Amino acid sequence: MSRKFTILFIVLGLGLALDLMTKIMVLRLMPLGSQIPFTSFFNLVHVHNVTGAQIPPLDLFYKWVQDHLPAAFIRWFFIITTSLALGGVGYLWWRLPPDCWQAALGYSLIMAGGLGNLADRVRLNVVVDFLDFYWGSYHWPAFNVADSMLCIGVGLLLWVILRGERW
Repeated sequence: MSRKFTILFIVLGLGLALDLMTKIMVLRLMPLGSQIPFTSFFNLVHVHNVTGAQIPPLDLFYKWVQDHLPAAFIRWFFIITTSLALGGVGYLWWRLPPDCWQAALGYSLIMAGGLGNLADRVRLNVVVDFLDFYWGSYHWPAFNVADSMLCIGVGLLLWVILRGERW
């Protein structure tokens, strides 16, 4: 088995397990809307991401979709768009040469994060978020392990591209 397949299976297995286990713990142990302070810049919270994105301009688009379209359509909209994005990332991963392990890791992290949030959308019709960071009056929207994997995967791919690696 090539290195990129090994990376994919490990990242998907461990990443999805960690994401789903942490979300299940939050759902079982914390009432919706609750907060547990840890440090002067971090809380555990239990919130549900209904709109799908908290990053401009996607948040505005998703807000418009939520305000103007029926709830049943919105659920399928999120499931279908996430599935299409995962299919595109999977295709790019498939086209990678077997020795491009950094890019394979980036794509694998993106797929694991997307699948984790897709599982929430299918099961709960919302995404469970619980990591809450802030600094003074600056507050980052709550996120989860899947969101972290998505961001790390995108960052890793950008690093590979900026280094000029050919694949």
